[in-house]
Amino acid sequence: MAQLYFKHGAMNSGKSIEILKVAHNYEEQQKPVMMFTPGIDTRDEVGFISSRVGLRQQAIPVNDDTNIFELVKNNAVKPYCVLVDEVQFLKKEHVLQLAYIVDELDIPVMGFGLKNDFQNELFEGSQYMLTYADKIEEMKTICWFCHKKATMNLRVDEGGKPVYTGDQIQIGGNDSYYPVCRKCHAHPPL
Repeated sequence: MAQLYFKHGAMNSGKSIEILKVAHNYEEQQKPVMMFTPGIDTRDEVGFISSRVGLRQQAIPVNDDTNIFELVKNNAVKPYCVLVDEVQFLKKEHVLQLAYIVDELDIPVMGFGLKNDFQNELFEGSQYMLTYADKIEEMKTICWFCHKKATMNLRVDEGGKPVYTGDQIQIGGNDSYYPVCRKCHAHPPL
């Protein structure tokens, strides 16, 4: 029986490498998958899932008007699994479409992404993944500054100073965000 999975973690917890690994494992067994990534993620190139270790794979970009359910339903070959990177950037209707893929098409869906933003507010996609997912798993990493588990994302400016205000979405990697524990988020040793 198919299920909806939400695998979340702070920045640098290995979410993108994990999604690429899952895709590889399916495809190595001649079991096709469909991969999706938000169209606003332009860190590498629109329509690609990339890991910091250099692996990348093409994916279908999801924009506000994309109907993921219809794309999967009408695909020439039924996928064995649907994989979604940066699921936090999806809209509520996209998450509902993922749930419909599981419930109506009996295809497992795995969404990977951040749970909370740099102000520790839930992203829209994450909020609804937490609501609708059958299984929720935390992917762990360590704090940038100490030995504790990182559960938050600290945004920094070009000079490396902490930023606590601004737009929720700012695409970036290690140049803009550090994975941190709660204590170091409140009082970063910069």
